[in-house]
Amino acid sequence: MIELLKEIGQTTKRNKLRTALTGFAVAWGIFMIIVLLGAGNGLINANLQQSGEWLTNSMEAYGGRTSKPYNGLSEGRNIDLNTKDLGITESEFKNTIDDVGATYYYSTTVSHGEQYMNLQIMGVYPIHSSIVKRSLICGRNINNIDLKEKRKVLVLTDKQAKELEPKDYKTLLGKYVKVGNFSFKVVGIYKTPGDGESSAYSAYSTIKSIYGANSNSIGNIEFTFHGLKTEEDNDAFEKAYRRRLNANHQAHPEDERAIWLWNGYTQSLQMEQGIAIIRTALWIVGLFTLLSGIVGVSNIMLITVKERTHEFGIRKAIGAKPWSVLRLIIVESVIITTFFGYIGMVLGVMANEYMDATLGHDTIDTGLFQATMFLNPTVGLDVCFETTMVMVIAGTIAGLIPAFKASRIRPIEALRAD
Repeated sequence: MIELLKEIGQTTKRNKLRTALTGFAVAWGIFMIIVLLGAGNGLINANLQQSGEWLTNSMEAYGGRTSKPYNGLSEGRNIDLNTKDLGITESEFKNTIDDVGATYYYSTTVSHGEQYMNLQIMGVYPIHSSIVKRSLICGRNINNIDLKEKRKVLVLTDKQAKELEPKDYKTLLGKYVKVGNFSFKVVGIYKTPGDGESSAYSAYSTIKSIYGANSNSIGNIEFTFHGLKTEEDNDAFEKAYRRRLNANHQAHPEDERAIWLWNGYTQSLQMEQGIAIIRTALWIVGLFTLLSGIVGVSNIMLITVKERTHEFGIRKAIGAKPWSVLRLIIVESVIITTFFGYIGMVLGVMANEYMDATLGHDTIDTGLFQATMFLNPTVGLDVCFETTMVMVIAGTIAGLIPAFKASRIRPIEALRAD
């Protein structure tokens, strides 16, 4: 075996360009498929992270603007959800809706000592922490007692807490901060989400009574539901629910712009479909890239065997067995594809790690929110090894077919070959 390896080494040195071309075809094919799959996984992981931040079986209703005239009223009227809409949601859709809540926004200045910042405070029901999933660092979320007693409590993000208490933001827990002209107690701090949402939370009843007491608007309605297991079920419910709220505001029953609905279930379905398309496209492109590498290796191996036909004839003329010729080409093919395949795999993994260290921590600011578009662009070791093995096997087969033909040729015919 040692003599065989020495012989392969000498052959490689004599044909450096051919070996380099073969190795490049192998390494490039593996490198590209690993990088493509890694980049695709980065996009998919970012979408999965964002989808995991809300409850799938939840919905939110927003007031919009009418787009159709109805009952003598013109289009373009602003619709603000009111307490009657909340009552309709709670009482008339009990067969589908479970828990109901509302959200009310108000922007004001929050200060602590010499530190201050402008914040959007969201008054919420306790159900909000189930619908919009946030990771608490310390403290608690808004509860029913806060809502019932209209407590002046506040839940901040860690980023907001650091602004108000730069030295040790966790010490802000349990302390009072000034919200406008009122003192609020900080009862919780949660991790800033991937979308960069900067709202602080308080009890809905508190924010509404302080900042929205003179307004008929209740803000937005949010609720959880059950029994809507298909896209058709969700569409049918949305139409019925929107029609009922439209009737409360004398809007056209089919006017979809009067009441806007955000549905976690349909959003999740659309995201799953998009992810499936991305995965399929990546594998198709990756496999074609791998195939191009296989074709390159196959062509080079065919040329290699043809160039060495004369050499094989001499070997057979001095007594070499067909198997020794066959083994020489197979082992040479396996060694070259394995060595360069490993290089391509390592470079691909390094490229993915570089993407993770750079793009993996970037967020896109749309003006309304920030979103992480690239997260953990990596590929499993199983995929890396499988890709490498495919290239090794393909290279071996590419060399095996002409090698078998060369091992069967008669010495006199081989010696006559150019």
